[in-house]
Amino acid sequence: MGSIKVDPTAVKEDNDESPIEEVRVTVPTDDDPTLPVWTFRMWFLGLISVALLSFINTFFQYRAEPMVVTMISVQIATLPIGKFMAKMLPTTKYRVLGSEFSLNPGPFNVKEHVLISIFANVAGNTAYAVGIVDIIKAFYARKISFLAGWILVITTQVLGYGWAGILKKYVIEPAHMWWPSTLVQVSLFRALHEKDHRRMSRGKFFLIAFVCSLAWYVVPGYLFPTLSSISWVCWVFPKSVTAQQIGSGMQGLGLGAFALDWTVVTSYLESPLVSPFFAIANVAVGYILIIYVMMPLVYWVFNVYNAKTFPIFSNELFNSKGVQYNVTAIVNDNFQIDLEQYAKQGRVNLSAFFAMTYGIGFAAIVSTLSHVAIFNGREIYQQFKASRTEIQDIHTRLMKKYKDIPNWWFYVTLAASFVLSLILCIFMKSEVQLPWWALIFAAGLAFVFTLPISIIRATTNQFPGLNIIREYLMGVISPGQPIANVCFKTYGYISMYQAVFFLSDFKLGHYMKIPPRSMFIVQIIGTLIAGTINMGVAWWLLTSINNICHANELPPNSPWTCPGDNVFFDASVIWGLVGPKRIFGPLGNYAALNWFFLVGLLGPLMVWLLQKVFPNQKWISLIHFPVLLGATAMMPPATAVNFNCWIVVGVIFNYFVYNYRKKWWQRYNYVLSAALDAGTAIMTLLLFFALTMENRTLDWWGSAGEHCDLATCPTAKGISAPDCPVH
Repeated sequence: MGSIKVDPTAVKEDNDESPIEEVRVTVPTDDDPTLPVWTFRMWFLGLISVALLSFINTFFQYRAEPMVVTMISVQIATLPIGKFMAKMLPTTKYRVLGSEFSLNPGPFNVKEHVLISIFANVAGNTAYAVGIVDIIKAFYARKISFLAGWILVITTQVLGYGWAGILKKYVIEPAHMWWPSTLVQVSLFRALHEKDHRRMSRGKFFLIAFVCSLAWYVVPGYLFPTLSSISWVCWVFPKSVTAQQIGSGMQGLGLGAFALDWTVVTSYLESPLVSPFFAIANVAVGYILIIYVMMPLVYWVFNVYNAKTFPIFSNELFNSKGVQYNVTAIVNDNFQIDLEQYAKQGRVNLSAFFAMTYGIGFAAIVSTLSHVAIFNGREIYQQFKASRTEIQDIHTRLMKKYKDIPNWWFYVTLAASFVLSLILCIFMKSEVQLPWWALIFAAGLAFVFTLPISIIRATTNQFPGLNIIREYLMGVISPGQPIANVCFKTYGYISMYQAVFFLSDFKLGHYMKIPPRSMFIVQIIGTLIAGTINMGVAWWLLTSINNICHANELPPNSPWTCPGDNVFFDASVIWGLVGPKRIFGPLGNYAALNWFFLVGLLGPLMVWLLQKVFPNQKWISLIHFPVLLGATAMMPPATAVNFNCWIVVGVIFNYFVYNYRKKWWQRYNYVLSAALDAGTAIMTLLLFFALTMENRTLDWWGSAGEHCDLATCPTAKGISAPDCPVH
């Protein structure tokens, strides 16, 4: 397991190996504390990386086909650049403030590389709060200042870092909190840096898989896009609405639909090669029960909520006749709901699938807390008591050689971001609608959920979506205010999300033996830069492209349709403008969905009771209710073909290969995941800049989508829609 053996001072300890097999076979158990990390190369490449990714990812999120350039692309690109700088930069030493400094302190090392990648990782996704600025300016056509938008973006990104640092010792140091997704990065870093004299080293395997992934993506990415959703049932039954509803991978239930495109596998769920099999099994069971058991009953058998009046799979809002709801007509001059116009249009209606996903989301929220309380409560309590005296594994012991982060750093971060948030809510309330008391409430919710969600993430690689509870609460407390609702959701959810992924990066640093203080500084600086660039690019696009995000008002084939912001806008209407009382309460059509909260509360308790009654049935302990219920949390915008491919690939590699080709899995599984991601990401960029920007497109059967146009048609008698048969 050795790696990075630079000199005789390297530390090597063999006791207390990690109890997690995946960690034992992936993470090196030695460290060289003399490797320099605070280098000119790290700062230069890190700052360029975070700036470049922030720009690209924000730019692409407004386009019809969003693309995210991830940390992996930076890992690949910066390695040869770092080595080149190590050869070319002068080695002269300077004295700065009493310390020696050199532009070139020696060979480009893995710890520099990790910090550069952490810089890039904070820019891996555009700040969620940018969506608030988008819907205010593009959808509601109202005003918000650049300063208010910038404060909103920065504070929601940084606020959770404060309490994440306080919780760090409970979810980073314990060996059983192993954070599966970080192992892909560890494996890739080892493949790129360690010397391996085997015939097929990790580095050679990565290069081969990377080139194959790079070359193949030209086919589904440009030459034959239909391979991104092969819905053969639609081809067999080109005139049947029901068959296409069942078979469409993009607009229906996706029976038999599959893809030959890695982006489809990983668009909305992390690589299935990374997730443990029991988590994949829970997702598969939840997906099958919801899509292939519940939905046929809801739609065809019982016609729940007049399901046949609307498309079977849609996140749009409709009136009672199946016509898309005119939202702008019900917004008054005070940016609140116009009850008179609302009464004229009638209640908001959802597709049956969209409604059911909200109900299942309600259950997932409560089951998260219930599951952690029942199965992890005692463990958390004991860990709290024994955190200073418990036996540490080798990775935690090795990290003790570095200075830890003083707690006051986290307290200052929390205080500064919270005070700035209060300034926004008090002195710029007219722009964000959020009162100061709602900010405090939202931050409190985020803090409460951070620990249980971190535990689930650290052990299952899943991240249950809990944003619904924030929207629901604010919609009940303060209905009719769409921007206050989305701001409350963002402070209450994204600050928690940022905290969890802040901890995930810390676990990567823990495995790679990066000094904690260096990690913290890089994450804070990177986040501030990324958020500022996110806001700048968004402002530029929103003020320079006419009718951005309005597909019906844009020129033909214009890419500026903002698919993510459309979903965000719908949520602001459901929870903020109209409010849950008029949708999920006594004034709406979907009050019965609130019973799902009780299902989520009792589900983990039933699993616990079954374990007690049938102690010999080991499979019962693998039932993970939050993961099972949260299986379809990303649908929509995720579709059936995404889940079909993710589950199949996950079962193949993390069940069959893991059990029958264990040595191959141990050596290459995570490297393969990284290579597929990197090859696809880089070819996506090349195709965009070389072909898409020049409007060089192909027009033939294989570039015309999945050919399931009838899947969106309603099937209720007397309801018509364009290009659909009337029943």
